Amino acid sequence: MDLSRRRVLGAAALGGAAALVGATALGSLAPEAAFAAPSALDPDAPDPNFAEGRVTGVSDTMLLVTGSDGTLWRIRVTGASSVWKLRPASLDQVRVGDGLYARGVRLPDGTLAADSVWVNIVNLQVHIAAITRNTVHLDHRGSRIIGHVVPGTSVAAYNGTPAVADLSLLKVGAHVQVLGAWIPDTNEIEIATVHAAA
Repeated sequence: MDLSRRRVLGAAALGGAAALVGATALGSLAPEAAFAAPSALDPDAPDPNFAEGRVTGVSDTMLLVTGSDGTLWRIRVTGASSVWKLRPASLDQVRVGDGLYARGVRLPDGTLAADSVWVNIVNLQVHIAAITRNTVHLDHRGSRIIGHVVPGTSVAAYNGTPAVADLSLLKVGAHVQVLGAWIPDTNEIEIATVHAAA
């Protein structure tokens, strides 16, 4: 992240004029961006500008999050932040119990000024066990996951080509990668993108 981006996010978190920047001006909303490699100098060091965990509170523009390692995060969502929850979303769609990944800029008080927030995002390597009109049943390491097809949102990318709304080329038994949004505390997801061979 370049210095100008850090300044914009920091100013937005502090209520400066940078809060007028559009929601997607700085951060990618693409779900694939959540899983991009961090840019830390030491690949073994945790990225101080990345947070993950479950939402334990939402207060004004602040998300309170408990990380899987017990870390307590305060994540500030600003006018310069991108929020994804299966599709571009807003802070008022984030709920206690949701899982999330967030990238941004760590402020001196320890708050993370969010660049991008991905709510309930999952990235699964699975086998297709069954297909119905509105669901794709997935086998993930012996566990069954129900993937809901969301009209107007769910797409498939076959053989690395651009994504299309036609999921009819998916085959039972195929190994696929699925990006989507987990429905908290269930074995169900809403499908964003299926990467498959045709």
